[in-house]
Amino acid sequence: SELIKPYLGSKYKLTEVPKSLVFYMSKHSGPVNEIEWCPVREQSHMLLSASMDKTVKVWDAVDAGCCLKTYSCHSCAVRAARWSSCGRRILSGGFDSMLHLTDVETGKQIFSSKTEFRISALKFHPTESNIFLCGGFSPEVKAWDIRTSKVLRVYKASVQQTLDILFLPEGREFLTSTDAVSRDSADRTVIAWDFQSAAKISNQIFHERYTCPSLALHPKESMFVAQTNGNYMALFSAQRPYRINKKKRYEGHKVEGFAVGCEFSPDGTLLVTGSSDGKVFFYNYHTSRIIRTFSAHKEACVSAIFHPVLPSLLATCDWAGEIKIWQ
Repeated sequence: SELIKPYLGSKYKLTEVPKSLVFYMSKHSGPVNEIEWCPVREQSHMLLSASMDKTVKVWDAVDAGCCLKTYSCHSCAVRAARWSSCGRRILSGGFDSMLHLTDVETGKQIFSSKTEFRISALKFHPTESNIFLCGGFSPEVKAWDIRTSKVLRVYKASVQQTLDILFLPEGREFLTSTDAVSRDSADRTVIAWDFQSAAKISNQIFHERYTCPSLALHPKESMFVAQTNGNYMALFSAQRPYRINKKKRYEGHKVEGFAVGCEFSPDGTLLVTGSSDGKVFFYNYHTSRIIRTFSAHKEACVSAIFHPVLPSLLATCDWAGEIKIWQ
């Protein structure tokens, strides 16, 4: 991408709130569940999307605003899709309980496997690029190795479903958010795991009676946020014992039963989230105040993500199948 080239050599500068719509892309015929920019900086004009319409698409979301390729390997809704660290493969999982690793250029499956549950969360290990975690409608989270197409480890929690997975820096520990909220207790809502031993480190992290559909790590500080179904984001330390910061709560947006994602800007100054009323909210990370909101979509906006290289470029997606790029 000619637009990205000038930024590749320089340090990421300040993030500002986007002002205007650049591209409107609507080739999906069902809700878009997840979007992700390509992690290879030189190829970060490419945006990946996973949809309820059973497809995964790759877009040129920086230069042209068009769909480059559609992958139709799933027979049901695709709930999760991730770029491999080399940018040449896409890992996807869906409600057909299938895992696929697809070659981006040829569209062929490098590896496919049937799991025992509907998949809703996938994450590659941050330093071991051949290993990923897979979770969904099951009490178990599994670590897979794509070189052997086999399960390496199983993490067992007494829950019904894993909603999201977040690796902590270096990948020695990870967090899962689950649907475990009972009347008398909120333990197990967020669980911290030791990656190597599969031991639970803590399940007493979040004590409010809300499930957390998504988790996001701060790019510079040892902190993470949990999006909650209480219509706010809670802030935690990413180091043991993962204490909640009671002074900061990011509230104003609506979650209401949607798996609304949240993310920090690459410089760590802003926290951005979608909202079930179609808006995008920008919070000041340090003060937790709302800096700005704008109406991005008519239906629920389930994801808003800043570009890793181009300052202040934002992608959003919604429950109507639309993807929009803002700057």
